[in-house]
Amino acid sequence: MKRIERRARVDAPPEALFAYLSDLGNLPEWQTGIVSADITSGDELGVGTTARVVRDLMGQRIEAPMTVTAYEPPRRLAIRSEISGVKATAQLDLARADGGGTDLGFAMEIRGSLITTFMEPMIAGAAGGEIDASIARIQGRFANTQ
Repeated sequence: MKRIERRARVDAPPEALFAYLSDLGNLPEWQTGIVSADITSGDELGVGTTARVVRDLMGQRIEAPMTVTAYEPPRRLAIRSEISGVKATAQLDLARADGGGTDLGFAMEIRGSLITTFMEPMIAGAAGGEIDASIARIQGRFANTQ
């Protein structure tokens, strides 16, 4: 298993940031490689909600099922997904920052199967770059909005 963690300050209150991040319609705007994301169970996001995320990966469209594992507005959102024997979990933690804004924690764990374990470092390296790009997009979206 490989774990990637990043922390950043975002110029938005936790409530506004959580609302933005938890709206699947916004996912392609802030997360690299996402083409679309649609809820496949019910109408609202919550623990147990499932969704289908379509990614563009090296010119190929890949559909990934996703399940929400934590939904605690405006503090925590977590999901899990599995594609081709590789399991991924992602968690966003939000806390009101001293002086305004939000301290955002973004963590991801990658776990391969017996057959795909050798791919964990490569996938984790790419995921780290995607997290960095996503954080930059989020910060840009909320720059000077407080």
